[in-house]
Amino acid sequence: VQLQASGGGLVQTGGSLRLSCAASGGTLSRYIVGWFRQAPGNERKFVSAISWNGGSTHYTEFVKGRFTISRDNAKNTVSLQMSSLKPEDTAVYYCAASDRYGSVWSRFLPRAASQSDYNSWGQGTQVTVSS
Repeated sequence: VQLQASGGGLVQTGGSLRLSCAASGGTLSRYIVGWFRQAPGNERKFVSAISWNGGSTHYTEFVKGRFTISRDNAKNTVSLQMSSLKPEDTAVYYCAASDRYGSVWSRFLPRAASQSDYNSWGQGTQVTVSS
């Protein structure tokens, strides 16, 4: 499956953005989908992940309560709603998909932040939060 991330942009502190990850060449419902981000000069880090049916989600502590991940399998998309944005949220955001572990959430969750466990990656979308 090929992934395309979009929705990034420039926003002021406290503002909101909604990122989308659109899939083509396959059915996204087979996959667990995650979001990662890479700030300038830093390594890429895990942000959030969602189970194949949207019933389970996982967030890094830095975004919990501010970001919400969701999916619409009928539209082959996963979204990341970001609110109360801070300058430290500035990064390139990537979506990634995994069908390892049979997409069984309980098996995947301990590995959710492991980039090597994702099969496909989108190209990234820039989010810039001004102070």
